[in-house]
Amino acid sequence: MTQSALKLINVHKSFGPAKIIQGVDLDIAKGEKHAIIGPNGAGKSTLFNLVSGLYSLSDGEVQLNGKTISGKRPFEINRMGLSRSFQVSNIFSNMSVRENVRCGVLWSLGYGYSFWRNVGNLKEVQEKTGHILNEVGLLEKANLPAALLPYADQRTLEIAITIAGGAEVIMLDEPTAGMSHSETDRAVALIEKASKGKTLLIVEHDMGVVFGLADRISVLVYGEIIATGKPEEIRGDPKVREAYLGEEADEIEGASA
Repeated sequence: MTQSALKLINVHKSFGPAKIIQGVDLDIAKGEKHAIIGPNGAGKSTLFNLVSGLYSLSDGEVQLNGKTISGKRPFEINRMGLSRSFQVSNIFSNMSVRENVRCGVLWSLGYGYSFWRNVGNLKEVQEKTGHILNEVGLLEKANLPAALLPYADQRTLEIAITIAGGAEVIMLDEPTAGMSHSETDRAVALIEKASKGKTLLIVEHDMGVVFGLADRISVLVYGEIIATGKPEEIRGDPKVREAYLGEEADEIEGASA
C-alpha cells in the first residue's frame, strides 16, 4: 500500500461568511508530483496557506507523513519536513544570495541562531550551501545582494531556499509566474532535479509546465476539488474543460498536441 506524504481530510476555510475552501480531500503519495490547477480565485493559494500553517483551518485535518499538523505554526511544520515557496518572491533582499540559502541550511543541519557563532567556520554548512548554489546555477552570483538578482534568478533563489532545509515535502506556489519561455524551461528542469525522490505539490497556471511535470493533477474550482487524476484523464474531463473557459481551455487542449 502506498504511503501518504500529505493528506487533507474534509478541509474547510471561511473568512466571515465567505466560504473559500469547501470540503477538500487530497491524498498525495510519497514521491508523487502533484499539481493543483484552477481559475483565479479558486482558493489555490489559500489551500497552500492552510497546509503550511499560515492560516488556521475552519474545519478538517491536514496530515504530514501520518502526523496531524493542523494547528501547528509554520516553523513547526517546516521542522516536521515540509517546505514551501510563495506566489510573490519571499527572499531576504538585503542579504547576499549565499546568506539566503545558508539560513535554510543552518536549520537543516541542526544549528539555531547564535550571536556568538561564526558560521564561516562551519565547514559542513559552507559546503552544503555551495553545493545547493551550484545545483541551481547561482554559485557565480553567491555574493550579490539578493535584491540585485534578475526576477527569474530571484525565483530560482526562492526554490534554492525551499530545498535548503532538506524537507521531504516541497510546495511551490506558481514558481514560473512572470518568466519567459526559456526561463520557464530552466525552472522546470531545476524543479525536476530538486524534487527527485521527494514529494512535490505545485500550484501553476502554465499548462505546459503542469502536464509535463505532474504525476497527478487536482482541479480546484470555487474551493472544491472537481477532479483528480493523471494528466491524460484531466485533459479529457468535461468538467475540467467547462471550468477552463477561454484561454485556459485552449491551453489544456494545446498541452495535448
